[in-house]
Amino acid sequence: MCAPQCCRADVARHSGDILPNGSSQARLLDRRAARGDDAAPIIPILARKVREVEAKAARGKVGPTNRTRFQVIALLVREERARVKSDTNLSTAARTELLKRLDGVATILARTAARDTSLLTLLDPATTPGPAAQRMRLDWLLDSGAQLSPEEMEIKAPQISRPTVVPAALADRQVVPPSVKRRLKATPFLAPAIQAPERPLTGRLSGWDLMEPLYRSFEQGAGGGAATMDLPPLPRFEHFSPRGRELMPHQVELLEAVRRGHRTFLLADEPGLGKTAQSILAASVAGAFPLLAVVPNVVKINWAREVEQWTPSRKVTVIHGDGDTMDAFADVFVVNYEILDRHLSWLMRFGFRSMVVDEAHFIKNLSSQRSQHVLALAEQIRQTSPGGNPLLMALTGTPLINDVEDFHAIWKFLGWVEDNQPAPALMRKLEAIGLTPADRGFYPEARAAVISMGIVRRLKSEVAQDLPARRIADLPVELDDDLGRSIRQAERELGARLAQRYHRLWETRHGGEAEPFEPDLDIMRSVATAELESSRNASGGGENVFTMVRRIGQAKATLATDYTAQLARSVGKVVFFAKHIDVMDTAERHLAEAGLKTVSIRGEQTSSARQKAIDAFANDPEVAVAVCSLTAAGVGINLHSASNVVLAELSWTAAEQGQAIDRVHRIGQEQPVTAWRILAAHTIDTKIAELIDAKQGLAARALDGDDTEIVSTTSVQLDALVHLMREALTR
Repeated sequence: MCAPQCCRADVARHSGDILPNGSSQARLLDRRAARGDDAAPIIPILARKVREVEAKAARGKVGPTNRTRFQVIALLVREERARVKSDTNLSTAARTELLKRLDGVATILARTAARDTSLLTLLDPATTPGPAAQRMRLDWLLDSGAQLSPEEMEIKAPQISRPTVVPAALADRQVVPPSVKRRLKATPFLAPAIQAPERPLTGRLSGWDLMEPLYRSFEQGAGGGAATMDLPPLPRFEHFSPRGRELMPHQVELLEAVRRGHRTFLLADEPGLGKTAQSILAASVAGAFPLLAVVPNVVKINWAREVEQWTPSRKVTVIHGDGDTMDAFADVFVVNYEILDRHLSWLMRFGFRSMVVDEAHFIKNLSSQRSQHVLALAEQIRQTSPGGNPLLMALTGTPLINDVEDFHAIWKFLGWVEDNQPAPALMRKLEAIGLTPADRGFYPEARAAVISMGIVRRLKSEVAQDLPARRIADLPVELDDDLGRSIRQAERELGARLAQRYHRLWETRHGGEAEPFEPDLDIMRSVATAELESSRNASGGGENVFTMVRRIGQAKATLATDYTAQLARSVGKVVFFAKHIDVMDTAERHLAEAGLKTVSIRGEQTSSARQKAIDAFANDPEVAVAVCSLTAAGVGINLHSASNVVLAELSWTAAEQGQAIDRVHRIGQEQPVTAWRILAAHTIDTKIAELIDAKQGLAARALDGDDTEIVSTTSVQLDALVHLMREALTR
């Protein structure tokens, strides 16, 4: 550690751009000379810093700044141990004591790395520290009173690495879907025009580690005010939405910003304000196709549906498994996080011009494979997109989960930071402030500078006049596990059984007559009625519509709970409705594992126990979710302290569904209410939802004077069976 000494005048001459407070190293050394009785003054500094990192790790969060601290501590422990061992002026006893103290620091490092194994790579002596780590090391050495040569005070620029190659560990897992090969043959890709990287700026902030001040500017609020960039005024005519659909004013504002050239957004609107639609239309406005959307599995199908609704002229493809069924000639590619690793190779060279990361808080852990894949793809798109200015959007109603440093991965995805320092575009904005973190006025201005890069956050309460007072939003989910496949197979078998009964009844009624091309509705209803009676009496055996719907509810339970947890962290209290006890049990268990406090409202409760749960949900800010029985809690209670409802299982009647939602949407409710209906795609679940909606038309026509078409007056169960039978007969 101790380098050849130089005179204090030389040190002072070289320290002007290094010491952030502007004082000369000579004065620092004069003050610290009095502490020269310690043979290793750096060790107390390392001991204090390592305990700070350990405390952070104990709370489950080691963010970018503390990772840098961890690396610098490990680096200085190695340097100091080598110096102590080679110092001939030290007595044996003194050397032993110093090495013992260094071993104590090293032990805490090892204990911390055991909590977060991603830190182990930072212990590798071959790991090259970046500029932020070099600056931190230099500051600590100066603080210990070390005398450094001009060469040692130089911060070495890092070599730029481009993550264009799939990691060797994933090479064997890569797949190239057949349609991608066909597109490659049809339209061979041109070599990408790689943009030359911008040189780091030099100025008054070039010697500062700016990430901590930027985090602090958000943590402290920096004078208040919404974290939303200045958006342009609404255009005179709204020309972004397709025919037959209409955007809300807050959505138009963002699209107008895209039209004027803004290309990176952290869109943090509350759930229910149309983030998906905004991002899809943003790609259209920017002419940024093909678009890659990386999304959670639970919203993958919903994404495809939104693309079809908002950009009907664009083709969307959803990537499942190895991508055998995808269409590589599409404009929008939707892939879920879980399968991203096996598609990296072709995604990196496909030539995307835009990328959207939905539920972007999923990438907050920089050491996770999920985050590394997303960030590598984003970097590749930045390098190969024409003009080096692709459309990049991070969508999340919960950008911060545990710590303000959760911002870091999202900022990195958007290209706002590089190597734990602001990227050139953000650095120019910070330099324009004319202040440093030593100036009090720096923090609100720095926060505003980051926000101007593209942070947009709107609340329901702010745009309530643009929303319906109550709405139901369907969220289709893919049941792609063994249980989901068995459910679809059971549906096909039930449909085939009903079709056989239909054929037998037709033969009985019509003798040898040929069956018409269109099945006879009366016969289908007779068969369905008999099946329902058999199912209710539990004498039919095998799969029936009731057991099937129950299995679908069980299969959806975890996905519905995951979405509930996301809502609770984003918008506050949520009411979760289910029909069956086992689904409620699953929800409570998973929510507890996610660290969310719940209350339960069930049929077997006493009146006092139920009221206690209702009061806790209303008055205890720690209670995040009320897990409710659709039948037991659907009437007679008030849960209007929440404005979001999750319907994990469907009711058989529109009235029962409406009553459940009305536990929240009632007098005293001050927020627009959204009911999120979780539907199992490609199953009878979606048909049941459609039938429930059709039944609502009867009440609308009879009671409200509405002209909604009445599709059927029979039961949902009977119509669902008729649907399965028709599919089997026309297959």
